[in-house]
Amino acid sequence: MNDTTIEATPANAAAPAEPKRWGNQIFEGLTLLSALMVGALFLLVAYVLLSRSSLAMKTYGWGFLTNVHWNPVTENYGALTFIFGTVVTSAIALIIAVPLSIGTAIFLTDLAPLWLRQPLTSVVEMLAAVPSVIWGLWGLFVLAPWLNDNVYVWLNTHFSAVPLFGGPVSASCILSAGIIVAIMILPIVTSVSREILRSVPDLQREAAYGLGATRWEVTRIAVLSYARRGLMGAAVLGLGRALGETMAVTMVIGNSPKIQASLLQPGWTLASAIASSFGEASSDLSKSALFELGLVLVGVTILVNIGALLLIRSIETPGSRRA
Repeated sequence: MNDTTIEATPANAAAPAEPKRWGNQIFEGLTLLSALMVGALFLLVAYVLLSRSSLAMKTYGWGFLTNVHWNPVTENYGALTFIFGTVVTSAIALIIAVPLSIGTAIFLTDLAPLWLRQPLTSVVEMLAAVPSVIWGLWGLFVLAPWLNDNVYVWLNTHFSAVPLFGGPVSASCILSAGIIVAIMILPIVTSVSREILRSVPDLQREAAYGLGATRWEVTRIAVLSYARRGLMGAAVLGLGRALGETMAVTMVIGNSPKIQASLLQPGWTLASAIASSFGEASSDLSKSALFELGLVLVGVTILVNIGALLLIRSIETPGSRRA
């Protein structure tokens, strides 16, 4: 009978090398390339805006951001009026759209009966697919005249002492633009908020019900508090859409290059100014000023998103961030 010798493998012996998995390496390379392309695209856009706006930056310097005049005849250009209009219309849109969107998402997630949930969800998603120019036409010929006859005149009559509703009333005004933008971002914020609320574990709700909480308490304590960071992110997504909205705002805001205290008077935003003035720009300085408006719009968007991210981080609870 032959003896079989079994050699013990040393504990510190190196493990056999794993075969190279070319599929993993190719996948990692493709994903890295995709990420680099996104960064390169942003840098390319920033380079074009910087290079094309160099003439205006040399001519006006930092005064371009604080100048309230926009006069192509005298070539006196400033961006403060448009920054003001952009910020105000976006703020109005968020004030209107975010509460409505979160309320709609809560209803679709936790309160709506099953036979109604999917049809309403489909309607919300279809609203997001409507082109902005269609919203602009509807706002110009339907919503703005109705608001002017039934809401704006009433506000001006009863609250004329308040600067926000004083002065002459115009159907094409800052408030009309803010309402149109609110309608446009509502389906986006609603869809994102709904997915966030659906991701809340059922254990959260069941634990709250087990402690004797009412339906409202379950929604407020177990659902909204758990999902608040995600809901803030949905609001930031809507804000990004509001800041850059162009066609619909151009059609209903009135396009007046003046800073007005009243929301019932015409205004102008950065995006609408670029869209409505670029075809009429004839001199190199006017075109460069419009490119600098685009650069300012990108800067405002970046600053707002950085502020929103800092706000999101400030409301995080320990352990809420995934590694």
